[in-house]
Amino acid sequence: MRLQCEVEVLSRLLPTCGLRGRGRAARALVSLGRPPGAAGAGIYLMVCTARDRGGARYKVGAAAAAAAGGTWRGSPGRPLSPLCPQVQQNVERLFTRFVEEGKATVRLREPAVDLCLSKANVINLKTFLSAVRLAHQGTDTGVLPLSPLVPAKNSDVEKPKTKMIITSRRDYPLTKSFPFSLEHLQTSYCKLARVDSRVLSLRKLRKLDLSHNHIKQLPATLGELVCLQELDLHDNHLEAFSAALCSSGLQKSLQLLDLSQNQIRALPLEFCQLRGLVQLRLDDNALLRLPCRIGQLSRLRCLSAARNKLPFLPCDFRKLSLDNLDLFGNPFEQPNPLVPNIQLKIPLTLLECAARAAVNHR
Repeated sequence: MRLQCEVEVLSRLLPTCGLRGRGRAARALVSLGRPPGAAGAGIYLMVCTARDRGGARYKVGAAAAAAAGGTWRGSPGRPLSPLCPQVQQNVERLFTRFVEEGKATVRLREPAVDLCLSKANVINLKTFLSAVRLAHQGTDTGVLPLSPLVPAKNSDVEKPKTKMIITSRRDYPLTKSFPFSLEHLQTSYCKLARVDSRVLSLRKLRKLDLSHNHIKQLPATLGELVCLQELDLHDNHLEAFSAALCSSGLQKSLQLLDLSQNQIRALPLEFCQLRGLVQLRLDDNALLRLPCRIGQLSRLRCLSAARNKLPFLPCDFRKLSLDNLDLFGNPFEQPNPLVPNIQLKIPLTLLECAARAAVNHR
């Protein structure tokens, strides 16, 4: 049984020496098992970190046979000695009050330390603590999900990577997958013709920068990145923005959208469903109009649509509460002034009306 989490080992003896025992938690792989090649040995917890991949071992309980009333075998030529109860039950207490937050503490008798676990997957943590409890009680090892106590790999104890920046096609990973822990990914100047399907599985992404590529179309599955807050598509070959994306989970999460330097002529009516937008950049496109319901973007504060082909702004535009607006370089049409066509008509006199009637009817 293995658990990836952060571990802090606290000695309960330090305060008696006038020392502070609080340190820093480290990314670790915690294993529950027996040393390799030691079939009759007890069960241990092993904590492996990046500094100590070999791991530190802490005894949990004895082998099942000993726990049931058996004995430890001594060195050759010496009689069997009875099992020491203190060794059999080395786990003094499990603190699980905050297990729903991925936190727990395993208190050991010998040595007098607390193993403080944090940032663990809740389900995995509960399973791991159950296994520790069973091992402590002397459950048959055939039932327990034990793991070999071997040194951890670098990938097991390294801190999860949250940011990756790739700025050349040469550095773009073709065989390796992207770390699922990524929150910020930039792949610029890579000549990408489409969005990599591996990127669409990064559910923790908050910022995705695909600028300076050759992307022509966005997949609808991009909307499944429900944590995405910033999407940069600057300098690509986009001709449209998918209406399906406007109706996806991006409605609430997306705050910054950069579509500048593309070939977009119009945005769909559904675009105004992206009501979480705070910044919108549409510079250097071929826009002929803005969405007629753009006033629904109530959180929008920065709008840039310079160097397009906008002849006018929609009436709904006045509902926006903008802090920054850039519409430079658009061929806005001058409104035609209303030329009054008023002709004053003075009533004819009775004499002139009679004269005209006589001329017309003679």
